[in-house]
Amino acid sequence: MRLRYVKGARELIEGHPEFIYDDIEHDPIYLDNFFVKQQPLSVEIGMGKGQFIYQMAQQYPHRNFIGIEKFDSAIVKALQKLIDQPLDNCRLIRMDAQFILDLFQPQSIERIYLNFSDPWPKARHEKRRLTNPRFLRLYQELLIPQGEIHFKTDNDDLFAYSLETMKQFGMEILSVEYDLHTSPKHAIISTEFEDKFVEQGVPIKQLIARFKEDNDG
Repeated sequence: MRLRYVKGARELIEGHPEFIYDDIEHDPIYLDNFFVKQQPLSVEIGMGKGQFIYQMAQQYPHRNFIGIEKFDSAIVKALQKLIDQPLDNCRLIRMDAQFILDLFQPQSIERIYLNFSDPWPKARHEKRRLTNPRFLRLYQELLIPQGEIHFKTDNDDLFAYSLETMKQFGMEILSVEYDLHTSPKHAIISTEFEDKFVEQGVPIKQLIARFKEDNDG
C-alpha cells in the first residue's frame, strides 16, 4: 500500500532527536544514552504508525521499546504520540531493517516483534521478506540467549513460509496461533492493520520462536 506524503514530516523528525534517531550513516546507537533506565529491550521492526509499540511501552514500563520504520510518513505518526505524551521507555529509529546489525550490539535485544510485514509474494522478492534466512541470521546475532521473535500476519502464505523457514533454520517454535483473536489466553495489543483485519473478520496468525543455543543457522 502506497503511503501518503505527510507535509512537515522531515522537519518534525529532525526537530526531536530526544525521541527519534534518524539513521543516515548507519552509526551504532548507545542504549545507555538512548533511554533513561537500562531495562530489557524489545524492538519492533516495521512498526508503521506506532500504535503497537507505544501501547506496549505504556503497559510494560519496566521494559524498553524501540520502534523501527523506514518511511517518514508512517514514523512521524508514532513520533507525534511521543511528543504529545512522552514515555521514557519508548524510542524510535528511522531506518531500513537490512542495516539493523550496524546499529545494535550483538545480544542486546530480548524480543523482536515482526507485525504485518510486507509479504513480498513474488518469488524473486523472497530475500526481502523479514523472515527470510538472511534476516533470521541478523536476529540471531542481536537477540540474547533465549530471546524471542514474535511474528503476526494476516497473510496465509507468508505465515506458512515463515513457519517453515524458521523450522528449517533450526529454531524452536514456542507457540502457533491460526486465529489469535479467538484465543482467550491472550491479552492482545494490536496494530492499526490488525484492528482493520479483525473488524473485517480476517483471522490473525501468530507464531513465537527462539533460536536454539547450539544452532549456528
